[in-house]
Amino acid sequence: MTNTKKRSSVIGRGLSSLLESPETDITTKSDLMGKYVAGSVADISVSQIEANPFQPRDQFDEIALEELAESIKLHGLIQPVTLRKLGFDKYQLITGERRFRAAQIAGLKEIPAYIRIADDEQMLEWALIENIHREDLNPIDIAMSYQRLVDECKLTQVELSQKVNSKRSTVTNYLRLLKLPDLVQKALKDEKLSMGHARAIAGIEEHDRQIRIFNLILEKDLSVREVEKLTKETAQEKTKKPKSKTEVPYKIVEIKKILSDRIQAPVDIKYRNKGKGSIVISFKSDDELNKIIARLK
Repeated sequence: MTNTKKRSSVIGRGLSSLLESPETDITTKSDLMGKYVAGSVADISVSQIEANPFQPRDQFDEIALEELAESIKLHGLIQPVTLRKLGFDKYQLITGERRFRAAQIAGLKEIPAYIRIADDEQMLEWALIENIHREDLNPIDIAMSYQRLVDECKLTQVELSQKVNSKRSTVTNYLRLLKLPDLVQKALKDEKLSMGHARAIAGIEEHDRQIRIFNLILEKDLSVREVEKLTKETAQEKTKKPKSKTEVPYKIVEIKKILSDRIQAPVDIKYRNKGKGSIVISFKSDDELNKIIARLK
């Protein structure tokens, strides 16, 4: 099994559990004609279905749609779309817009649909979650959908991780990508930068340092491990506190000058806290040393 298939399977279960959750499964007995029970699957006329106004996806691969339409002509629409009931003979797509469009191209008059009752907030939430499940999304698109769920659906990161069936740390890592400089986000969208590289850069707070490391990645083709090491060193460099220098009293400066003049040699006084220190006298030869000793006597 490939990573893509595994990812789709895991996230797909998250969406399914959301749509089938008893907490949100509001059902009705029947419509005015005694048909199409909410909470079950029914064949719905394509003309009675409206597009999802909350659909974040506005572009569809035309070739892929044609191929799906051909498959639908041969085998029919096997997987039902999900609709919300707006009223008598009026429905709105929740999930499955790609299948709905392909069914229209294939000329289907009716399609199987799972009917639900949902409010606008649920519609937005489900549309965003379905969008996250797409295999062709780049990390920034996923991050933006996560952020919309947080902002517009008022979800905490814990609630969001449960909705999309992911770890909270995974959700957090995606959301941090949106704080990266624009050129780093663009490189990630254009697949010039991996998710691992971007996650490492996001661990640095300073905008300038993020760009500097990003440029190093492109110039030297650094691996993720190398970038992680580099960002760790950068963080340590930032937290390293400079050693505080003890201020040398004026009298020590004067003593240093007097001693140097008296013995006619370079003198250095190391002054530490609480009056401790040392005096260092420099000389270049035995002859100079003997002269210094004579002057000291």
